[in-house]
Amino acid sequence: MKLVDSHCHLDLPPLAEEYEAVLARAEKLGVQGCLIPAVQRGHWSGLERRSNLPKVAVAIGLHPCFAHRQTDLDAMAQRLQSPHPYVAIGECGLDKVSGVLPMAEQVSLCEAQLGLARRHELPIILHVRQAHNELLALLKRHPPSAGGVIHAFSGSPELAKQYLRHGLKLGIGGVITYPRAAKTRNTVAQLPADSLLLETDSPDMPLEGFQGQANEPARLPRVLSELARLRSVSENALCEQILNNTRSLFPRWHGL
Repeated sequence: MKLVDSHCHLDLPPLAEEYEAVLARAEKLGVQGCLIPAVQRGHWSGLERRSNLPKVAVAIGLHPCFAHRQTDLDAMAQRLQSPHPYVAIGECGLDKVSGVLPMAEQVSLCEAQLGLARRHELPIILHVRQAHNELLALLKRHPPSAGGVIHAFSGSPELAKQYLRHGLKLGIGGVITYPRAAKTRNTVAQLPADSLLLETDSPDMPLEGFQGQANEPARLPRVLSELARLRSVSENALCEQILNNTRSLFPRWHGL
């Protein structure tokens, strides 16, 4: 099996301090690729350097849980005008729980990044917490032309269908390993197979049994196993389907 972690922050502590060891542990367990989305401007240069490593892809974005200025958006637009290693725009989105900017500013920031994604024909990686109505309204006004993914999806089948209608895929992570997450577990059992991606959101979103520990891509096989069990399919078949989904969404991610 060839597993791919479509969303992990290996540039954040504590994983950044043992970056190569984290990748080695993941590869030993079959995780053959990791996509690292940026969260703020200060991380872009480091990600560009890491993009030269085998099995690593990077995305450029401004996360709603960090403070940003118009100059950061301008810098992103300028960076995308030149040759660059980015396979997607993100992580960006809306967050009513931990967002540091007023919602109006978050909407403006996300809208601008949706515009950059359309202009450069790049998929978009979207973060959303308790702001689904606002994000769906944005997607209606600015439909992603190259697709995208709702990162760390957890919700009802009805919410999933709304995002699928916009041509988005859904990132499935460690939340499904918790028996109490009944709504999300029920939803992922029903979703179309071609709508799914796997992710860890390392170092966040620890799996059941690993609470209080930094998450990492080496735990992705557990997410695959639980997803296959919930869907009553073989892990091999599901892994192959998700790999194809990842390749189709991120065509610039070479080496998959």
